Amino acid sequence: MTAQAPTETLTNKVHAAALPLVELDPDHPGFRDAAYRARRDEIARIALVYQPGAPVPDAPYTAEEQQLWRDIWTALEPAHERHACAEYLACVGRLGLPRERVPQLSEVSARVEAISGFRLEPVAGLVEPRVFLESLARGVFLCTQYIRHHSTPHYTPEPDVVHELVGHAVWLASEPMAELNRLVGEAVKRTTSETKLKQLGRLYWFTIEFGVLREAGALKAYGTGLLSSAGELEAMHSAELRPLDLDAAVQLDFDPTKYQPVIFCADSFAAMYQTVRDYLTRWS
Repeated sequence: MTAQAPTETLTNKVHAAALPLVELDPDHPGFRDAAYRARRDEIARIALVYQPGAPVPDAPYTAEEQQLWRDIWTALEPAHERHACAEYLACVGRLGLPRERVPQLSEVSARVEAISGFRLEPVAGLVEPRVFLESLARGVFLCTQYIRHHSTPHYTPEPDVVHELVGHAVWLASEPMAELNRLVGEAVKRTTSETKLKQLGRLYWFTIEFGVLREAGALKAYGTGLLSSAGELEAMHSAELRPLDLDAAVQLDFDPTKYQPVIFCADSFAAMYQTVRDYLTRWS
């Protein structure tokens, strides 16, 4: 799975004073790979010294990481043709991410900002839910720069640069989706209860991260966690589909380390946009 999990499962795992800088769970694909963990620390340090608003430093991707990016795209492009919604595919063309190399956050951020006003800023790893979600209200999307472990190119248990760019950055080239992200951030800023904050995280998860919709009678993905993972795109057809009911979604727990067993389905992109927009506007 690829997702910026914004709820109770999301904890700050980056400690500037600790070594290693990035902690990995024992079941993480790269947990026993010392070279991978060293690379994660190297890239984490870039974000740790970053000052918000400054130019985003480039990540020094290796030849192996560049090849992994190409391999992931080789699987994703045909999966997108089969499973992605039309609005997302239009944004893929609009943003024009390179297929032959991992793009840097700075270049993608410039393209996104020109379209929707959002900018991308680096983080070393998972951040606290409120920090991540509130940043959306300011038109800032916090992005990791490391890439997933090579042993699982079509799946990752946490957000990586593939998820951030192929999933979120592409959608931030859509004005309606950029608006929904901002509205989530604004709703979080109005929220003082931890219970309500958790509910907003679930809403984000079951819509922006793992939402699906109907398009010409076919099931199509609009969730970033689905669109940045060829494995997730195939698995969504085995999930239990429920009508898009946000009151139900905000009460439903989820496990970000597995393919999602329950997915909420909208009748169309327009219906999803209006439903989520109205819900967030009324949020208190």
